Amino acid sequence: MKPVDAYFINQKEPYQSIMLYLRSVILKTLPEAEEYYSYKIPFYRIDKKPLLYLNILKGKTYVDVAFIQGILFEPEFPELKNDNKRKQVRSLQVYSLEDFNQQQFETLLIVAATKLKASKKAWFI
Repeated sequence: MKPVDAYFINQKEPYQSIMLYLRSVILKTLPEAEEYYSYKIPFYRIDKKPLLYLNILKGKTYVDVAFIQGILFEPEFPELKNDNKRKQVRSLQVYSLEDFNQQQFETLLIVAATKLKASKKAWFI
């Protein structure tokens, strides 16, 4: 079993269901995205540049979908949060699948992937 698969399987509910659903949407929407395991969490990259990662922050009640270049499209997507005073990472906080807007998430993924492909590097700050 791959480490990323073990990570998802070892999550408690409702986080496991949310993360598995997000994973399926990411891989379906961005078939060119590569899933990998780094810093003990799942990452997704395109052209060897990290796009986003999924995480459960200690003491929080949501799945953190953190976009590496989130600051670039924060004005277009006001639902992105700067929760931990991060310089460029912005997050979508998913509390439940019932309140999750898949269409909006797919649009966000496409915009993020397009901007990442156009940039020379993922970390610019």
